Amino acid sequence: MDPHSSAQDVHRCDLCETTIVHSYCDFCHVNLCKPCVEIARDLENQLSNLDGGYEKLTSAMSNQGEQWHRKIDIVINVMKTEISEIKAKHRDILQKHLDKIKQIQSLIKQALQAIRKIEKSTEVSSTIEYSSKVREFKKLLPKVQVSLPTFIPKPIDLEKLYSLFGQITPLSTATEENIVSLNQPITSVRELLDEPELVATIQTEHEILRSVTCLNDDKIWTSGKTNDIKCFNSKGSLLQTIHKKSGQYPYDIAVDSDGDLLYTSGTTKTVCKVKNGQTEELITLKGWTPSQLSVTSTGDLLVTMFSDDKTQSKVVRYLGTTEKQTIQFDDEGRPLYSGNYNTKYITENRNHDICVADSAAGTVVVVNQDGKLRWRYTGHPSVTKNKPFKPRGITTDSQSRILTADGDNHCIHILDQNGQFLRYIDNCGLKVPYGLCVDNNDNLFVCELHKGNIKKIKYLK
Repeated sequence: MDPHSSAQDVHRCDLCETTIVHSYCDFCHVNLCKPCVEIARDLENQLSNLDGGYEKLTSAMSNQGEQWHRKIDIVINVMKTEISEIKAKHRDILQKHLDKIKQIQSLIKQALQAIRKIEKSTEVSSTIEYSSKVREFKKLLPKVQVSLPTFIPKPIDLEKLYSLFGQITPLSTATEENIVSLNQPITSVRELLDEPELVATIQTEHEILRSVTCLNDDKIWTSGKTNDIKCFNSKGSLLQTIHKKSGQYPYDIAVDSDGDLLYTSGTTKTVCKVKNGQTEELITLKGWTPSQLSVTSTGDLLVTMFSDDKTQSKVVRYLGTTEKQTIQFDDEGRPLYSGNYNTKYITENRNHDICVADSAAGTVVVVNQDGKLRWRYTGHPSVTKNKPFKPRGITTDSQSRILTADGDNHCIHILDQNGQFLRYIDNCGLKVPYGLCVDNNDNLFVCELHKGNIKKIKYLK
């Protein structure tokens, strides 16, 4: 707002007329902004010192004789004269400061007028006038430095950007096309084989084989209805056996990013970790029994569990031993999972969806990382698959596909990340498939519940 042409404005400095008033000078009776105050402050300090000396002399007069009065009067008269001269100099300095500012403002206006003349005419005289004003202006402002604000951008973390907003995947018209993960972009797209291939069969000697887990095919961990947790390589050689201390078999097993083994114990209601041959209890529950496990891409631990009265089930996320999240109900307060002790295998997809195979409900339940329900899958109609869908083991691959075992129909269902059925794996001689896992190379490992075999299957090109 222009203070000269506006009827209403904030108080501005009487010297520079541009900056908001900060102080008032008692000697010069003018309003000053912060920059102009600095000019006046030193002079005011000097005057204050003189005034203080003046007061001391006046006070001393009351305690001295007549002879001292005459001497002090002389000094005081001289001091008054000096103070008046200093005040006059103070006003002169401020006035010169004001004159300098006004002169600069005038030159700016003249330079702008000269520029406008140049824009309207190509005469040499206008250019000379403009150049002379610029030189004069530069002489008056040798100490003025103007620093314009600079924007310094930070590097963009694309992974965080994807996790917040997602990304657009290429248009696909085929249901069996690979889908790019939302926040872990896939460098190579791998399509499904027309016919999955049985690569190897590992005999574990478990009478009832329930769980399999691995990071690669060098170490394949297995467990069943015994206290023994066995580790094999891809050739079927037994590498290690861990004897679980408690009397009941482990409900499930998993391996973390370091390759250390995790397992759940129903009798002690604990989640245990085996590291360098030593077993330690990570989590101990009260009122709930841990069931199935899954380690996420960020190192969190997902645990399905059921209540002691076997009427409730839920998923709990842990960071180390700390509970971070509980997933149990949908937005309308209804249970997401069936309330019983039946197996509920769990896995995390590449887009951080949490996938649970609820066998008692005959449903695969998928929620996002915030625990909000995304979709449910209740099986796919087929004339050759005529028994009820009861999913057990569940896993995901590098293409964000979800694979779940259908033991009663002796097949594996393959879904995309949005719950659309893609195909079955119903060859390879599968008999009551149960636990599943996919290693870092997209090899599928399947437990055959009653035969005690692990089948390694190639299903991607």
